[in-house]
Amino acid sequence: MNTARLAPAPSAPTRPAAVAGSFYPAQAPALRAAVAQYLNAAPPGQGPPPKLLVVPHAGYVYSGAMAARAYALLRAKPSHISRVVLLGPVHRVAVQGLAAPTVQAFATPLGNVALDLDALAGLRGLPQVVFSDLPHAQEHSLEVQLPFLQACLGNFKLVPLAVGEALPQAVAQVLEQLWGGPETLVVISSDLSHYLPYAQAQTTDQATVQRIESLATDLHPREACGARALNGALLLAASLGMQAQRLGLCNSGDTAGPRERVVGYAALALREPATMVPAVVGVAGDSGLGAALLGAARNAINQRLGLPARATPDHPALRRPGASFVTLHDAQGKLRGCIGTLVATHKLIDDVRHHAVAAAFNDPRFAALKLAEWPGIELEVSLLDAPRPLAFNSDEQARAVLRPGVDGVIFEWQGHRSTFLPQVWQQLPDVSRFLGALKRKAGLPEAFWAPDMTWQRYGVRPFSERASRE
Repeated sequence: MNTARLAPAPSAPTRPAAVAGSFYPAQAPALRAAVAQYLNAAPPGQGPPPKLLVVPHAGYVYSGAMAARAYALLRAKPSHISRVVLLGPVHRVAVQGLAAPTVQAFATPLGNVALDLDALAGLRGLPQVVFSDLPHAQEHSLEVQLPFLQACLGNFKLVPLAVGEALPQAVAQVLEQLWGGPETLVVISSDLSHYLPYAQAQTTDQATVQRIESLATDLHPREACGARALNGALLLAASLGMQAQRLGLCNSGDTAGPRERVVGYAALALREPATMVPAVVGVAGDSGLGAALLGAARNAINQRLGLPARATPDHPALRRPGASFVTLHDAQGKLRGCIGTLVATHKLIDDVRHHAVAAAFNDPRFAALKLAEWPGIELEVSLLDAPRPLAFNSDEQARAVLRPGVDGVIFEWQGHRSTFLPQVWQQLPDVSRFLGALKRKAGLPEAFWAPDMTWQRYGVRPFSERASRE
């Protein structure tokens, strides 16, 4: 039964701390000192910043040291994180789906944490998300994470979601919409087994962590109380090629409790491969790859025009599958052709060569490139990440989830299909105009809207001849 739908709690500006004084110290000086002590005792963070953390949520005396192993990774480079998407299980109120709060902030003894109201508003079109403060009112799985986040990040906005009965696909869809870039950290709050004898818990929890490390998506709540949030997060992580790093594993019998009936705790960090980060960078990000791509594109057009090929560098990425767009600009900087594909089906070198020729000679918007024009043409090659689904039902929701200048967008409706690369945001920085032009490109009116429209986004890495000279 979806209790959150039937009995929503009255809205208030701020959710007060509910477990201060029981799960962690109620006074700010004592809480600040406790968090600092745990963080200072944790192994120093190594490697690139994590995108996703798995942390326990028991009382600090039991799991605080293990949680600190995850949060210590944020202390080295915290400045880029300005938003935290926090998911944890419900313990006191039954929820069908994921419960989002309606308040404006969550309070701890260390101060208030403002919620990302725009991001929360963007979730209103998803059927698996309900809006109610009741599941959050006494929920500790989210609250206990906040003092650690406040200590490590300072100011940030929060998207807290209490997860009840939800399929992995439903949770993954929500996370996909909130995923963002390096400014967004995802935290999954979960303990492991509950109330097993010490030795049995050790064996059970070791197997569970190994399954998390393998990005399994069929964890059971008896293995991890945050299993439903974890399954969705791991489903998305697997699709992005992420890797999990174990930071620690213990149980309450190792920290502050008896060993007859223990609760398991683990800390893990998940990171995105560099090629999957949807960031817009130029040739300086990988000059060898940029030179190889641009050289391959120019040589393909040279060959079609009967010109000799130039010597170009090789790069191992050229022999792997890749999806690309090739864009031509004339001497005045105006678009002169752009053709590409959204799905990697061929070797990158073949994909770039094919689209270079198509953009120069087969773009239906332009006449075929003439030899006399060629010396003034500048090329740009954009490498595409795999598209990922988006969900929004209005311009307002779109503004909450789209990232101008970063997201390439795919629009589809009943055979109508179009896409814009992230570079198009430079000409259409307003979300409504961007989406309207995208629909017009697909042969539909700019104001067209239908419930069965679908949207996807993707990141690109553009390499341009202009950028290589600057």
